[in-house]
This record gives sequence, structure tokens and C-alpha cells, in this order.
Amino acid sequence: MSNAMQEFSRYAHEYNTYNVIQAEVAATLVAELSSNCFTTVMDIGCGSGEVYKNLEKQHVSFEHFIALDASLEMLNIHPSDKRIEKICADFNNAETFEKFTLTGNSIFLSSSALQWSRDLDFTLSQIAKKTRDAHFAIFTSNTFKTLHQTAQITSPIYSEQRLKSAINKYYDADFELREYKLHFKSVREMFNYIKKSGVSGGEKQLTYNQTKALMQNYPLDYLEFEVLFVKARALEDSFI
Repeated sequence: MSNAMQEFSRYAHEYNTYNVIQAEVAATLVAELSSNCFTTVMDIGCGSGEVYKNLEKQHVSFEHFIALDASLEMLNIHPSDKRIEKICADFNNAETFEKFTLTGNSIFLSSSALQWSRDLDFTLSQIAKKTRDAHFAIFTSNTFKTLHQTAQITSPIYSEQRLKSAINKYYDADFELREYKLHFKSVREMFNYIKKSGVSGGEKQLTYNQTKALMQNYPLDYLEFEVLFVKARALEDSFI
């Protein structure tokens, strides 16, 4: 299991307390769907179910909902319904994409998950083969930008340019970049959020002394987030 999945699983029982930005991103992703009726909706990296909850709130209809996540703990707290099929699998593995077939008016959704793809080209190519339409919301490397600069470390996730380059290989896509800020009363509270929200993906790049120095020197009372929203349709030679 990857570091990201270990962190999500470890704090799954507290996740809904800390996923403030992820919840807002999921709501925006669903609000921008071009249709409100689908045969099948598949949510890759579904987590605790923010995408599903927003589909319900916004009265988007579907016959079948596939919730895929590598964390069984997350799937256990995801809503259940007769229309929901839960799959515990890692989107980094080819075998995962053999577990399901999408037919009819189907769409792939993914909110706050694809930044943890170990091989972005592989993941996107596999998604593009399954159904034409996809909407993604992906955190970029400018998330925690000042924190990384202060600690003199590089982001563990992809840049906006790298994401766009990979997506354009398989999709005709429209992009929108959005920035968010989340304020905290103290740096300690901020670090607790990073630990339990899953946004760090379990990447432990700092020693104890480096973490202590960062807590003393971090210049802001908020964390920065940058999210790339993508409306995509698979290219003809990608969709097989």
C-alpha cells in the first residue's frame, strides 16, 4: 500500500472532520457537470463519498454508481445504496481496470485523487479506454507552495504543466485553475490538519528538527491549495 493510502486508511474515521477543501472541490466538480442524467457514474479515489453526496444534493440521476478506492476503511464509511458498487482497488494497477465495464451514457469522475497516480500516463490511458467523458479535479504542486519553499523541499505531486501535458495526450480537455486558502489559529493546528486530511499523501520528507524549524518559520496563517479542474472527452485513438 502506498504512503498516501496508508495515511487515508489510518485517519479514515476522522477524515470528514478534516477534508474541508476536498469537500469544496467535490461540490464544484459536480456542479460543473454538463448533464444531470447518466447510466453509470464512476468515482475514482472516492474516499468517504463527497462526489456521491453532491450528486444526490444536486439531483444528478444515475442507474449505477461505482465507488473505487484503495482504502477499505474509506469504502466502509462511503454511503451505501442499492445503486452503489464498491470496489477496493488501486488505480495504479492494470488489473483494477479489468474489474468493471462501463456502458451507455457513462462518465468518470475523480476529485482530489489523481495527483497520487504513480504513473499519470498509465492511469489516464486506462481511464480513456473505458468511457469517453471524464471530469477531474486534481491538486497541483502549488498546493502548500509556501510551506515547501520554507522547508526547502519539493512537492510530491505533479505540476499544472505536467498534468495538462499528460491529459492532452488522451483527451480533448478544457482546464480551469482554482486557488484556495485555509486559515488556522496556530501552526500546530495547521500541521495537525496536514497529517489527518490526507492532502500530504503520507509523504514524510522532514526530520523532527526540520519540522520544528518549519513550525517556527512558516510565515502565513493559512495553507495554499491549487486545483486543476478538467472537463475531458477521450480522443478517438484513446477510446478503444
